[in-house]
Amino acid sequence: MSTPNTIVALLHGPDRAGLVAKTSGWIYENGGNILHADQHRDMAAEIFFQRIEWTAAPSGLAADASLFKRFAETLGMTVRVADAARRTKVAIFVSKFDHCFHDLILRWKSGDHACDIVAIVSNHRDLEAAAKGYGLPYHYIPVAAGTKAAAETKQLELLDQLGIELVIMARYMQVLSADFLAKCANRPVINIHHSFLPAFAGGRPYQQAHERGVKLIGATAHYATPVLDDGPIIQQDVVRVTHRHGVNDLVRKGRDLEKIVLAQAVRWHLEHRVLVYGNKTVVFD
Repeated sequence: MSTPNTIVALLHGPDRAGLVAKTSGWIYENGGNILHADQHRDMAAEIFFQRIEWTAAPSGLAADASLFKRFAETLGMTVRVADAARRTKVAIFVSKFDHCFHDLILRWKSGDHACDIVAIVSNHRDLEAAAKGYGLPYHYIPVAAGTKAAAETKQLELLDQLGIELVIMARYMQVLSADFLAKCANRPVINIHHSFLPAFAGGRPYQQAHERGVKLIGATAHYATPVLDDGPIIQQDVVRVTHRHGVNDLVRKGRDLEKIVLAQAVRWHLEHRVLVYGNKTVVFD
């Protein structure tokens, strides 16, 4: 867990000599103390990536963050700065499958995910009682082919009203429109897909995997984009299967993977460890 009153910065840009020295030197000169730093260089693209976390200077966290951002921009870096202790407001989108839903909430209740889950949004009522049992507000917004645009408008209004900063699709079995995602440009959407992308994108991936006779199945957590199941990948994992496993076996094995992969991706996002560039991510330790 991050120490209170600390700042986290994620930056990337053209690589050149002295960048680590310059960023660490600025923090020292401005009264900060580095708690953790990690960097990576894309050798092919010659791009420098860094995650750096430090205690705020006496001038205060907000002033320190603003000054560092301006400094890093003078180095040609794209910068995102965050208060490490600030809790992200989260909405979980669900349909009928409940394994990822329960897993996320139990991890949140145990303190594994430092966020505030402020809404459960669903196109079905199946999980309403469970959500209320956890003490979480449940918002039923039905979606049909002819009402999808209107339903998404209601969802966006709700997200704006509640100040939601992260949407988690916990097996929400609807495709979010390009218009919805465009209006969520500053509000990331994390999706869990039940295959090892880019294999078996779209619907019924376990059936596709069984028909293809693969020996590994997987799960992928990624940021949602207008192209279905094609967004920047945050985390993936796999499990072995054999010719003896039917579709139901693959579904059962896959659900365990889905929970773990989604939980890891959400935690890394909340801890400001994921840096997106292009259609890739750098996930810092």
